[in-house]
Amino acid sequence: MTDLQDFLRAAAFAARKHQHQRRKDVEASPYINHPLEVAAILGEEGGVTDPLTLTAAVLHDTLEDTETTPEELAAAFGPTIRDLVLELTDDKRLPRAERRARQAATATRLSGRAKLIRIADKIANVRDVTHHPPARWDLQRRREYLDWAEAVLAGCRGLSRPLEACYEEALREGRRLLGD
Repeated sequence: MTDLQDFLRAAAFAARKHQHQRRKDVEASPYINHPLEVAAILGEEGGVTDPLTLTAAVLHDTLEDTETTPEELAAAFGPTIRDLVLELTDDKRLPRAERRARQAATATRLSGRAKLIRIADKIANVRDVTHHPPARWDLQRRREYLDWAEAVLAGCRGLSRPLEACYEEALREGRRLLGD
């Protein structure tokens, strides 16, 4: 298979896995929009062309947010993709505060590919929290998300100036619009 075919197969897989999920915004947009946006940010704004990184980007939430198993992911896309997605997967059995603390604390130990995906994920989420926030999030929670995202990104710096600049712009806009 070609890299493009692998990417498209991963996008279709992620779409099936997330088909009944919605984002928490007022519009309840389809969840698949998020992993596709993360891949688009990597490619379009970050100049990332590595097929493994882009493929893992569209799959980055499948282990965390669906019934997909690591074995299923490895069988479909190989151990490299599985391991990359595992790096980005939070343990949903832990309380949210502990998951967030771990994500910030372990950011420096991520592989280069995982860091790029993490940056693009935070860009997408900061933009969403700014412009299309979860319906039940008040202004304070949105501001706290920006603070947490900044702590996570501190451990991912040094790999992609274009992505970091994109993140910094999204954060500046978020802080300005949220009155920070």
